[in-house]
Amino acid sequence: MTESSGPAATLSPDVLASFEGHRRELCAYAYRMLGSSFEAEDAVQETFTRAWKSYDSFEGRASLRSWLYRIATNVCLDMLDGPQRRARPMDLNGPYRPDAPLPPPQPDYVWIEPIPNSLAFGADPAEHATIKDTLRLAFVAACQHLPATQRAILIMREVLRFSASETAEALMMSPASVNSALQRARATMSKIKPTDSDGYDETDENQRKLIDDFVTAFESYDMDALTSLLKADVALSMPPLELWVSGPENVAAFMLGHGAACRNSRMIRLEGANGLPAFGHYKPTDEPGVYSPWSITVLELEGKTITGLNFFLDTEKLFPLFDLPMELRDPA
Repeated sequence: MTESSGPAATLSPDVLASFEGHRRELCAYAYRMLGSSFEAEDAVQETFTRAWKSYDSFEGRASLRSWLYRIATNVCLDMLDGPQRRARPMDLNGPYRPDAPLPPPQPDYVWIEPIPNSLAFGADPAEHATIKDTLRLAFVAACQHLPATQRAILIMREVLRFSASETAEALMMSPASVNSALQRARATMSKIKPTDSDGYDETDENQRKLIDDFVTAFESYDMDALTSLLKADVALSMPPLELWVSGPENVAAFMLGHGAACRNSRMIRLEGANGLPAFGHYKPTDEPGVYSPWSITVLELEGKTITGLNFFLDTEKLFPLFDLPMELRDPA
C-alpha cells in the first residue's frame, strides 16, 4: 500500500508535534463535554486526524490552539448527537437502603467515568489548581444537563476563558448568540448546583493524613475507624450499579453486607483521577495472597472529611486505562 499523496502527507514533524502539545487540554475539554475518558481520547484522536487532513485550510487567522478547539468541538457535537446523557447514580434516584437487593448493572454509556490525572493535566502545578475543580465528578455530571452547544459555550467561556469572539468563531455563531446561550447555561447550572468541594490539596498535611487513615481503615475493614472519617451526608456509589447509599451508618451497613467481599482488600495508590485521590482496589481471591481487580476508587473530600466514596466497577476497561495489572500478589 502506498502512502497518500495529499497535502496532509507532507506535514512536517514539527506541525504534528505542535498538535501533540495540546493533547491533554483537549482531552480534558472533551471529557467535560462527553463524561467519558475513553470517548475523550477518541475525540482527541479524531480531532488530530481532521486537523492533519485539513491543515492546508488553516490560514493562521486564529491561533493553532483555537483552531484545534474548533475541530474538537465539532467532533464532540457529532458524538453527542443523541438523547443519552451520562450521569451519576445519585442523579437518577434517591438513596438505597443498604440491605436492599442489588440492582442489575446498567450499560457503560449511562455513567460518568473517572479520568486519570495523567490524561487531563499538564506538567504545570499552577494549571492543576485552576482547572481541577472543573474536572470534579459533580461538575462534569452537572454539565451533562446542558444542551451540547450550551455545554461547549460554558466550558469555553468559564473554564478555558475564551473570549466571546473566540468562542463564536469556534462554534460559527455570533458573539451575541454565544452570550445569550451562556446566560441560559449559567441559569441551568445554578439550579443544578453541583456539590461544592474543597477539593484535594496534596500539600495539605491534614488531607494526606485523612487519605492514609482511609487506606488503613479500609484495608483492616474497621468500620468504626472508617465511618469516623466520613461526613454526615457522605454518598457511596458503585457504577455500573444504579444505587447509592447515604450516611456513615448506611455505608458501614452496606460494606458489612453486600460489600463484605471487600474485606482484606488492597488499595494501590494512583496518581489521581479527576484531581482527586484515587486507588486501584483489589479484593482477595480464593488463592491466598492473590487479589483480583474490584474497582477504581475515587474519594471526594471536604476539609478533614470524606464526602464521596466512588467505586467504579468496570475493571476490564478502567484498570488498563490507569496502567494497573489485572492481578495483584503479596510479596513472596
